[in-house]
Amino acid sequence: MLRELFPEPAEPEPLRVPRSLSVLLLAAAVPLGVLVMLVRVAGPVPAWDSIYAEDLSIFLVQALQHPWHLLVPAAGYLQLVPRLIAQFVVYLPLRDAAAAFAISGALVTTGCALFIFHASAGHVRSAVLRVVLALAVVLLPVAPLEIADSSVNSPWYLLFALFWAVLWRPGTRAGMAGAAAVGFLTAASTTMSVVFAPLLLARVIALPRLREHAVTAGWAAGCLLQVPYVVTNLGSAQSRAAHPAAPGPVLAFYGHEVVLPALGWHLAWRLQAFAGRNGATLIIGAILAAFFGWALLTQRGQARVFVVAALITSFLSAAFGATLRSAVTTSPVAENFESGSRYTALPIFLIEAAAVVAVGSFICHGQQRLRTVAAVAALIGVLSVGWITDFRYQGLRSSTTSWPPTATAWLHACQRTPGGVIRERVGGPPRAAIPCASLRRLCPAARSRGAGRDRSRSHR
Repeated sequence: MLRELFPEPAEPEPLRVPRSLSVLLLAAAVPLGVLVMLVRVAGPVPAWDSIYAEDLSIFLVQALQHPWHLLVPAAGYLQLVPRLIAQFVVYLPLRDAAAAFAISGALVTTGCALFIFHASAGHVRSAVLRVVLALAVVLLPVAPLEIADSSVNSPWYLLFALFWAVLWRPGTRAGMAGAAAVGFLTAASTTMSVVFAPLLLARVIALPRLREHAVTAGWAAGCLLQVPYVVTNLGSAQSRAAHPAAPGPVLAFYGHEVVLPALGWHLAWRLQAFAGRNGATLIIGAILAAFFGWALLTQRGQARVFVVAALITSFLSAAFGATLRSAVTTSPVAENFESGSRYTALPIFLIEAAAVVAVGSFICHGQQRLRTVAAVAALIGVLSVGWITDFRYQGLRSSTTSWPPTATAWLHACQRTPGGVIRERVGGPPRAAIPCASLRRLCPAARSRGAGRDRSRSHR
């Protein structure tokens, strides 16, 4: 039964387009995905002109203060990918930092979507449905609330990719290296990757050969890197594990914040206005239960096992996050605000992934063409409700200040003390010490052009 979770590498259904066109489509998918992610964040300041949360207060400031100090914990654990992004951002002109953080976050999202399109071929042979699965990453309904277009929240998208990397059996060394990299970078960036431990244990049991465990090795290496920092944090008074949430609020969090908005964030609010929060949760829950009940009763073993694994992992990830971050179970939720929305991203995506695999299994059963088209159209129609109504709206990600004036103020302050330190407010007190020598003012080409103009004026 466990081997059904890790199908043999199979030739996916071809896209039925010339190879040159498929390469062109792939090349176009990256900038298109980045553009879509950038425009999803609404508000008075566009995503490329604002720096979100810890990207400014921790990662940018600390990269300026201590270059290449990557193994520094934040919130009690390592966040390697955000620190790597910030380290490269500081080599750009300061005014471009906001755009660099936003584009980097969008690139991570798009890269994860393309990885999932490839790695999911063993479970989803239909190229059309794998496109739907990739779109579910880029068009996730709750993304604009918090996790879109930032480096601090890029690990939440890496969790999407890690789920599929755990189930994937790459047939090439490049594929194994990619799976190992996803495992390592995710585990070294978020402790949430521990929710995949049961799936990785199942992989070890079902696939005992060493060559099958590139992702396992990458994940284990990332976890080993985290262990000293997590253990140290567990002994501190600020440890989240010291005040876990009770089971009741955790279950309510899963129902109200995962099941209810699974088909769309704004749809959930419309249903709440009609039937109340609990009534709306029962409506969406009944729809999902009916669909997945049908899948478990009618589809073949591989689809059944995947649906069960995806739904269990969905619950475990939400429960793990809500238990350790108990505040998310009690914080007020509004249409444009949910402090724990990042903990719902992976669970909601896994519900959508289970739906895609169930419909894909229906197609593989060789049903009549009309029924197949109807099933795919119905799936796309249901998912599109959330994708369309939640494509662009204001959330926590929109509530950031404009970066260009801040960058200008820092540069002007450094003009008075070019070799010294300025102290700026980047969050709460105290003010952060920013070394002026680390601030990039203009790119080299611009400096050389400016120098050339100065020499020309001097000569004249």
